[in-house]
Amino acid sequence: MKGHERSITQLKYNREGDLLFTSSKANFPCLWNADSGERIGTYRGHTGAVWSVDVNQESSILISGSADTMVKLWDVETGKELVNYNHRVPVRSVAFSYGGKSFLAVTDQVMGRPPTIFVYGNDGKREPQKEFVGPNPNAKILQAAWGPLNKTIIACSDDSTVLVYDVDTGKILHTIKDHTKGVNKISFSKDLSQFITASTDHYCKLYDTDTWKLLKTYDTGRPCNAASISSYLPHVLLGGGQSAETVTTTRIDSSQFKLRVFHKIYEEELCTIQGHFGPVNTLSWSPDGRSFASGGEDGYVRVHHLDDTYFRLGVDERDQNW
Repeated sequence: MKGHERSITQLKYNREGDLLFTSSKANFPCLWNADSGERIGTYRGHTGAVWSVDVNQESSILISGSADTMVKLWDVETGKELVNYNHRVPVRSVAFSYGGKSFLAVTDQVMGRPPTIFVYGNDGKREPQKEFVGPNPNAKILQAAWGPLNKTIIACSDDSTVLVYDVDTGKILHTIKDHTKGVNKISFSKDLSQFITASTDHYCKLYDTDTWKLLKTYDTGRPCNAASISSYLPHVLLGGGQSAETVTTTRIDSSQFKLRVFHKIYEEELCTIQGHFGPVNTLSWSPDGRSFASGGEDGYVRVHHLDDTYFRLGVDERDQNW
């Protein structure tokens, strides 16, 4: 699907999986039909790269965060801008809470300002309800997400740490230091019992959400920018590749940019999927686990629909009578 003029920064399925929202370094998010790949519309109003998008559970409101320092709420159906929130520095990540009564926005560590997570109520008021300042003023928070029951916020940083904040007190409950380089993305399983991290150190790691215990480690052999957990089979999808800044200055091969599917339990690589011409920046399984989408530095969004053979071969032999 070619609708963006520049590299893709994030993609997001709605709860039902029939709509796909995408953002890029161009200044407008797009809405697509997730089955046919038809572009339904665009949301125009930003003046800088749109780093992050999210949609509420009813698929009625879209949120976007941009390098133009703005967070905007949109009416999904009409494309009308509802509210905008101005910040002093670029906004790196946005996310609705479960239930959609509030949302968070993460600002960059630039111009002497520390990385900060702002929590807003979804009531149109432009003053944040809470602010969480990152403990390392020299590190950039690359993504933040709500934990189960909206009791925690989990943030990953380019200083290789993953921080767990208590939403009520703002205190850091836990710090994960298993990676050696920046953690680019985090993604939850559908039931929120597990989450996976994707890091520049070539590893993706699976954690238990309740105990923060490291469960599994997947070695991709190259920088990993995104990871996602299937809701249907015990598989995880990983993507990345050599950074865009070094692609033209060093010798590489196309295998750098393949998507990789690993067995979640046995940590074995099951297959690779070609397609993108540059690093994969974002990816996600659909909510039903029957398809997945990826977005790359090449500006393309690719949606893969899985056939019956995948599900037939993926089921364990002792469960063949399903």
